[in-house]
Amino acid sequence: MAVLPAHRPGLAIGLLGGSFDPAHAGHRALSLKALRKLRLDRVWWLVSPGNPLKGKPSQSLAARTGAAARIARHPRIDVTTVEAEIGTTYTADTIRWLRRHAPGVRFVWLMGADSLAGFHRWRDWRAIAAAVPIAVADRPRDTRAALTSPAARRLRRRRIPERAASGLSRRPGRMVFLAGPRVDLSSTQLRRGLPQRSS
Repeated sequence: MAVLPAHRPGLAIGLLGGSFDPAHAGHRALSLKALRKLRLDRVWWLVSPGNPLKGKPSQSLAARTGAAARIARHPRIDVTTVEAEIGTTYTADTIRWLRRHAPGVRFVWLMGADSLAGFHRWRDWRAIAAAVPIAVADRPRDTRAALTSPAARRLRRRRIPERAASGLSRRPGRMVFLAGPRVDLSSTQLRRGLPQRSS
């Protein structure tokens, strides 16, 4: 049985998944924005063994998890390796498992706009969108690609205005787009040593 961070029925918990290769301030900024705007109780970082749409991570799971914990440094952000413990790299599997093993918790999937742009390539993405509400944080240069992507077009009627974001955890199947401030940090660019900037 995988070890989950402390939780109880009724809590609203944001899930931020990824390889965190490496974790960076953008992950933390998205988490803090979600805690505030969505009125979440906690955010769990799900450090994945790997991303099926990307290559092998540059560092071990243990190294990436340790670095993520140092970046997170917040009492309401938990870093977990639940995906490795349950043997999956697919978000749909993870969400199904979490809903079975943490009944009564209101989970919200968190992602950056760059992830929404490619969401239609995720396995069972429609099932993910039906099972949990989704909050998307805007990112410089990714807004148009995200909002015109196949998944965004398909979910357009499920999108709620940002002013209603505080109630998102009680609305499975809905999506909200969270505007700036936008942090332009990318794990891929960090690995390649490319410059970062904010807007």
